[in-house]
Amino acid sequence: MDVTVDGTDNYVIGVDYGTLSGRAVVVRVRDGKELGSGVFDYPHAVVTDALPADTAGVPADGAARLPGEWALQVPNDYRDVLRNAVPAAIADAGIDPAAVVGIATDFTACTMVPVKADGTPLNELPGFANRPHAYVKLWRHHAAQPQADRINELAAERGEAWLPRYGGLISSEWEFAKGLQLLEEDPDAYAAMDHWVEAADWIVWQICGQYVRNACTAGYKGIYQDGRYPSADFLAALNPGFKDFVSTKLEHTIGRLGDAAGYLTAEAAAWTGLPEGIAVAVGNVDAHVTAPAAKAVEPGQLVAIMGTSTCHVMNGSELREVPGMCGVVDGGIVDGLWGYEAGQSGVGDIFGWFTKNGVPPEYHRAAAAAGLGIHEYLTDLAARQAIGEHGLIALDWHSGNRSVLVDHELSGVVVGQTLATKPEDTYRALLEATAFGTRTIVDAFRDSGVPVKEFIVAGGLLKNKLLMQIYADITGLQLSTIGSTQGPALGSAIHAAVAAGKYADIREAAAAMGSEPGDVYTPIAENVAAYEELFQEYRTLHDYFGRGANDMMHRLKAIQRNATKALVAAGASA
Repeated sequence: MDVTVDGTDNYVIGVDYGTLSGRAVVVRVRDGKELGSGVFDYPHAVVTDALPADTAGVPADGAARLPGEWALQVPNDYRDVLRNAVPAAIADAGIDPAAVVGIATDFTACTMVPVKADGTPLNELPGFANRPHAYVKLWRHHAAQPQADRINELAAERGEAWLPRYGGLISSEWEFAKGLQLLEEDPDAYAAMDHWVEAADWIVWQICGQYVRNACTAGYKGIYQDGRYPSADFLAALNPGFKDFVSTKLEHTIGRLGDAAGYLTAEAAAWTGLPEGIAVAVGNVDAHVTAPAAKAVEPGQLVAIMGTSTCHVMNGSELREVPGMCGVVDGGIVDGLWGYEAGQSGVGDIFGWFTKNGVPPEYHRAAAAAGLGIHEYLTDLAARQAIGEHGLIALDWHSGNRSVLVDHELSGVVVGQTLATKPEDTYRALLEATAFGTRTIVDAFRDSGVPVKEFIVAGGLLKNKLLMQIYADITGLQLSTIGSTQGPALGSAIHAAVAAGKYADIREAAAAMGSEPGDVYTPIAENVAAYEELFQEYRTLHDYFGRGANDMMHRLKAIQRNATKALVAAGASA
């Protein structure tokens, strides 16, 4: 393919929308070299307690208080990434913007935006700024678990054919559960909404002026299988008002990954400093778009994108039913193969939570004195321990369980703490717990006839060498890290090159532009044996709390939810 213009190098932009920020990367089309980047932190971050005063239009102490398990975002923060991170990346690369031929974006999923017919988010309309359901529901918004439970129960009762494609359970993070929650808790906002849009598609709409649903989120998060969504009859059985959800709120043209959704508008060109009319690729998910960046486009190459959460994606040549998987979609990663997905809702978030809430001030002071971040300091202390020395087993469910239990009512546990337990003990136990969670996922794939041949890690956590070795030892797999520090953004750039017509397809572009491996970690035989004993203890705890032997976590969530509702009601009547 021609990857230059008049013999001059040309470039593409990949924009990765994460949980807390958006990052843009400038990539050379002919070889995937990353030349510059820019990052923009969302001003409103994740909204969990009360709507921000500057958007709700009321004083902070009068803003609508949110119940537990809510996680919202402000859509204009996403536009600001284009206004700030993209120009910064171009400046950092030192290239002529006229040489840019395409742009592509990826997003955390499932992140949903309620909009009007022209794409305007509901929270930007008069009268809606102080209504929580008018805002973006971030992927980690788990307040729709009751709706997800009803979807799962009804689908199992009716024997819906699509249910096994999702491991037998639909997540509260996904489109239908969140949409049903919106209908039942704010029917006026639901009625005012014209489209229920993945943020991955909304930002593309903002850039090119065309609304195109991407095949990835439609399949994995929107229950779109074999050319159709769940039936109107099924939706009506959930709630009569939900009967037309697909036809009136969700259904839209579905774009193939790597195709152009449209072309950069004059307005978006002014935001970004890019040429009007360049190709804008169909949207995608941060995890799935990373597989081509890691050159992992063949069956059996499991890619774990490890950050605040972890998403595991892999291609397979055959369709299999894997318990608790997030989904299997024909062409969900690359055309011609079945794309499998699983994941863990909390990984880096758990480590961050612990350092903020479970580490005493003297540790922070000692870390600063040593010139280290608190994570580096705790990792150094934990690395000195023998396996099992801390005497702990933890469950990595502080943000619920995405796979294989698909239950966000579950919560974290640490067993074995004594008065002698130190912060580095608990920190290491949490690192190990997330690796045990990944091992559980790997075993589920293998046991279902989807072999895992390679284990490749991308994302911010690959810098922690102790963590990477723990994962290799616990899974028993040789682990390689992606050479790029910007895996999702590079993956998006690869899709932009295909959308711009510079490569025939994703496989060809990945071969030319994908990143070579970084570090390689080989399982250590004695560590594998030591961790096998601990993994059996983890599995016992996992099944005890997660498979119905003890329903305590669900009861505690119900108590918490009722207490929060009472508090909110008391505040509203005060």
